[in-house]
Amino acid sequence: MGKQFQALSTAHMQFIAEQKVFFVGTAVDQGRVNISPKGMNSLKVVSPQQVMWLNVTGSGNETAAHVQQNARMTMMFMALSGDPLILRLYGQANVIHKHDPAWQTLIGQFDPLPGARQIFELNIELVQTSCGMSVPYMDYVGEREQLNHWAAAKGEAGIEAYWQARNHTSIDGLPTYINGKEGD
Repeated sequence: MGKQFQALSTAHMQFIAEQKVFFVGTAVDQGRVNISPKGMNSLKVVSPQQVMWLNVTGSGNETAAHVQQNARMTMMFMALSGDPLILRLYGQANVIHKHDPAWQTLIGQFDPLPGARQIFELNIELVQTSCGMSVPYMDYVGEREQLNHWAAAKGEAGIEAYWQARNHTSIDGLPTYINGKEGD
């Protein structure tokens, strides 16, 4: 049976810290709903009411486009080992780009990742747990390094060119502002 909380408990924070993957869901009023898997040890619990993570370059940039139009976001964590549990965080998100002043303040809280493009903050309005008994057991083998190698090989200039070509708008044509509002 599901339970709801106004903030993360110590047990919730420990569960989050143990997870290797999480999912982020966003949407605007019209267009596609986006669900993105995240990992790479990029998530930080800031407080019982806030989490943030470092987002790296990918084939799309839907989350950034959506959050700038509609700040609502859902994050989901699920136990793939141990006791079954699904943990969802509902709230309002904010995206911080490399060109934003807050970037310099926040980036030091993360391990460096090649191709880092945004930091997302989620201000939690509701925490919900559910059983997760239908989620299969899965073994963690290790991190995939292909994205890090790809981004490192491209270099900073290559990544910025990739952003302009592939991360400038969402699949529904919404601006992501990855290069600043003037560049979009």
